[in-house]
Amino acid sequence: VQLVESGGGLVQAGGSLRLSCAASGFAFSSYSMSWVRQAPEKGREWVSTISNGGVSTSYANSVKGRFTISRDNAKNTLYLQMNSLKPEDTAAYYCAMRRDGSYSSFLGGYDYWGQGTQVTVSS
Repeated sequence: VQLVESGGGLVQAGGSLRLSCAASGFAFSSYSMSWVRQAPEKGREWVSTISNGGVSTSYANSVKGRFTISRDNAKNTLYLQMNSLKPEDTAAYYCAMRRDGSYSSFLGGYDYWGQGTQVTVSS
């Protein structure tokens, strides 16, 4: 299993970024996928999850209405579109999945993680 995030960077408050997570080594279309973030000196925070087919999605209250999770199973890629970014969104963002591919709308039980991509939002 390999998960490789990209798309992070420095953006001003109110701006947008789109993160990508390229997946390989497993049947991507069979697995629910999630985004988790970790701000400096803080614990990890679950952000969003999408079902294997993309029909079901869940979001943390802190990002609901601003972030959109999506996936392209033909390209084995997971996305996170982030709009109206705030300084408190500054964090390293990770894609993650469970070994059994199950759907989780909370933090915990993830078996595989990417290396993360840094998002910094300036005020």
